[in-house]
Amino acid sequence: MVERHDDSFELYDLRVEVTAPEGGPIYCGAKVGDYFEMRGEMLHLPPGQGFSIYSLAALLPLLPAKQRPTHKNDWMTTDAEVACPDPNCSSRFRITRTGLRRFSHAETTAVPLKDH
Repeated sequence: MVERHDDSFELYDLRVEVTAPEGGPIYCGAKVGDYFEMRGEMLHLPPGQGFSIYSLAALLPLLPAKQRPTHKNDWMTTDAEVACPDPNCSSRFRITRTGLRRFSHAETTAVPLKDH
């Protein structure tokens, strides 16, 4: 009988939603309430909704870290809002962890796990 090793890991699904103060100017083309979701490595936008590539560029470095479990005292656990990269735009992007999803190492990479 061949013993199977668990090669699973978990990542948080994320929702990134546009917020802004009442009456604040928005120059990035977003509207309050616009959002996208991350499930694994896949980005999902609602039909008919766009998202600024400049705003996305500001968010991308943070998203893989927000997907991973972090220590309760880590700022990555507690801080959830990212400013629009346009200093004149009042919008913010709130990153919310919405659930955990399980993945298999073997199904996400060709690099094998080392035997423990």
